[in-house]
Amino acid sequence: MNGRHVGYVRVSTHEQNTARQLADCKIDFWKVYEEKASGKNTDRPELQDCLSRLDEGDTLWIHSIDRLARSLQDLQNIISQLIAKGVTVKFVKENLTFTRDNHDPFTKLLFDVLGSFAEFERNILRERQREGIEKAKAAGKYAHGKGGRKKSVDRTKVRALREQGVSFRKIAEQLGCSLSSVQRVIYGEVQ
Repeated sequence: MNGRHVGYVRVSTHEQNTARQLADCKIDFWKVYEEKASGKNTDRPELQDCLSRLDEGDTLWIHSIDRLARSLQDLQNIISQLIAKGVTVKFVKENLTFTRDNHDPFTKLLFDVLGSFAEFERNILRERQREGIEKAKAAGKYAHGKGGRKKSVDRTKVRALREQGVSFRKIAEQLGCSLSSVQRVIYGEVQ
């Protein structure tokens, strides 16, 4: 069953949407693997499943280089392994194609430069996050070991009001929190 077109789309968080990725390709995909996880490493279930199922003659379509990985070494390893298997890899945004027979030095250089930028961007984000955490700790706004902001809603009150039949919107108004916070408590996303 060679010659399949396979897509891989990734966003970093569950709040983000993958709809824009590969939307304009007009390809009849055999399967599109979707992941909502960081690209910091390759320990992603959908990516691993995708890579393991690709066979010689298949084409893997990816919106952009940074969607595949945020580490230049990971990018290079994945591409090398796929090319060795006889899989074609296409990056839509960058208009780059990698095949077993394509040894274009300019394509390789462009890939390495763009992959380096993806890794650099991730490192900058991590540095900013570290600086933000340090400032939050200094201001006493960072709970040791837990990170993030303090809980903004009293879960016990939310549940009690809901048991009394109060609507989600009214609970949010009474407690001064967002509707989505109330919904997360009620539907069990926040314990």
